[in-house]
Amino acid sequence: MKHMLALSFVLAAPAAAEPVTLDDIARTLAATTSMTADFTQTAADGASLTGHMALARPGRVRFEYDEAKILLVGDGRNLSFVDYAVRQVSQWPVKSTPLGILLASQPKLDGLAAIAAANGEMVIVEASDPEHPEFGMLAIRFTRQPGAPGGLALSGWTAYDAQGGRAEISLSNVRYNADLSKTDWSFRDPRRRAGRAG
Repeated sequence: MKHMLALSFVLAAPAAAEPVTLDDIARTLAATTSMTADFTQTAADGASLTGHMALARPGRVRFEYDEAKILLVGDGRNLSFVDYAVRQVSQWPVKSTPLGILLASQPKLDGLAAIAAANGEMVIVEASDPEHPEFGMLAIRFTRQPGAPGGLALSGWTAYDAQGGRAEISLSNVRYNADLSKTDWSFRDPRRRAGRAG
């Protein structure tokens, strides 16, 4: 996805900490039924965008940008990138995108993910589907935090697409399992004057 671009991440020297397994990560994701957060998206050239996100598993996510006239929204089936400036909409099945692993109804990471790095503060999990390299790869970052689901707070991720693009998403002001009953998982379609799609 061309508009989801950029990240380079290095962990500090490892510190003593309880080892984390993929089962721990799966339990953390499963326990995070919904969340809201502010986000910063950083591109490879250093350009950044900010906004607010909402996530509700399975398959629903919404990224609203503060200034850019774009929207990324998943309705449980499709992930839609809407560019209001040029009145274009691109869509993919949620499960066929890097975010599919993060938004799955039942996180199953065996064979799809590996713990790439861990220390006393941070854990990074790299996830991809070896049978579908065109789906890209997601490097998910967790911060060790008591009180967060499974003791691991989702702090961001880097999405790598099949074309070599990458995007860093960093989260702040995270609220877990918030009430998102009124969140709109659809979008105003810029290709026509009225109506919604999702």
